[in-house]
Amino acid sequence: MATNKIQTGIRFEPELLRKISIIAKENKRSLNAQLEFLALQCVKTYEKENGEISIDPSDLFNQ
Repeated sequence: MATNKIQTGIRFEPELLRKISIIAKENKRSLNAQLEFLALQCVKTYEKENGEISIDPSDLFNQ
């Protein structure tokens, strides 16, 4: 399946990763979907407190 999502490698302490995996299972999400959900919540909270983060569309795939 084609996707426009960027693959990353994230390091976690084993206990934290296990806990997030348990939460994902309880929420009927994959670990990846749970991490994406948590990241989105983080961005929404940040933007609510600090204003919208503007992104130049031409920079989306240039990390």
